[in-house]
Amino acid sequence: MFIQRMRQRRSKPKTAESRSSRLSPDEIRARAFQHAVKLLAAKPRSIAELRDRLAERCSSKTVVDTVISRLREYGYLDDERYALTYASSKVRQQPIGRRRLELNLRKKKVDRAVADEALNQVFAETSEADLIDRAIEKRGRLRGRPRTRAEAKSLFDHLLRQGFPFELVAEKVRAAAKSDWEDVESTT
Repeated sequence: MFIQRMRQRRSKPKTAESRSSRLSPDEIRARAFQHAVKLLAAKPRSIAELRDRLAERCSSKTVVDTVISRLREYGYLDDERYALTYASSKVRQQPIGRRRLELNLRKKKVDRAVADEALNQVFAETSEADLIDRAIEKRGRLRGRPRTRAEAKSLFDHLLRQGFPFELVAEKVRAAAKSDWEDVESTT
C-alpha cells in the first residue's frame, strides 16, 4: 500500500509552473509576497539574497521585482540598515576584523559602497585595536599565552583569519609573545 502511494506521487510531479499556470497573476504575486515575508521573518536578508530566493520559486521576474519594491516601500528591506545591523552584531558577538566582515557582507550580496559605509560606522565606534586585544585575550583564556614560536604563529594565523590587518596582527602578537617570553626568562 505504502509503495503504491509513493509510486503515484512520483508519477505526478507537481512543478511550480504547473501550479502557477492555474493561478491568476494576483494570486501569484500574493503567494510570492507571503513567501518573501516568511523568508524575512526567519532571518534578515539583503535585497539581492531575497531576490535570488524568490527567483527559485517564481519564474516571473516582474513578480519578483514587484514584491521587492513593495517590501522596500513598507520598510522591510533596506540594505543600508541590514549591513549596519549585521556588522555591528557580529562585532558585538565576537572580535572580528574589517576584512572578514567585508567578505561576509559580500557573500550576503550587499553592494560594496553600502558595505563600506556600514563598516566605517561600525569601526568608528569600536577600533580594530580594541577588537584584536579582545581576540587575543579570549584566545589566551582558552589556550594560554603563546610560549613558543609555533604557538605565536598559530595565534598570528588565527587573527589573520579573523580579518585583522597584517601590521596590527604582527605588532600585537609580537607584544603578547615578547611579554610572555620575558616572564619565562626572568624566572629562569
